[in-house]
Amino acid sequence: MAIASREETGNMNEPVMKETLSSKALTAEELKLAQLIVSALNLETQAAEIDPSAPLYGEGMGLDSIVILEVALAVSKAYGVKLRSDDDLNRKIFNSLRSLNEHIQQHRAK
Repeated sequence: MAIASREETGNMNEPVMKETLSSKALTAEELKLAQLIVSALNLETQAAEIDPSAPLYGEGMGLDSIVILEVALAVSKAYGVKLRSDDDLNRKIFNSLRSLNEHIQQHRAK
């Protein structure tokens, strides 16, 4: 929640609360993906606790290249999205949970 400025509300006496999407708030699709990752990797972290904008690789979630391959396999099975190890876009795709989810939503088999 953010407080709207008085100019935005039209009422100079009361601030109004506005909804804002936090960069740490998971969408329903991101939560489902986070649950898949937690399950596939047997992580002790709760899916809802994962910051969708934090890096998956290295800092952030701390996943290494072998674990990223496990994530790619789980994504392929669950969503029908083929993620290839030689794809030049992998750094962008696996930048964060959010970027991985965006890629999945754009390329998933429906």
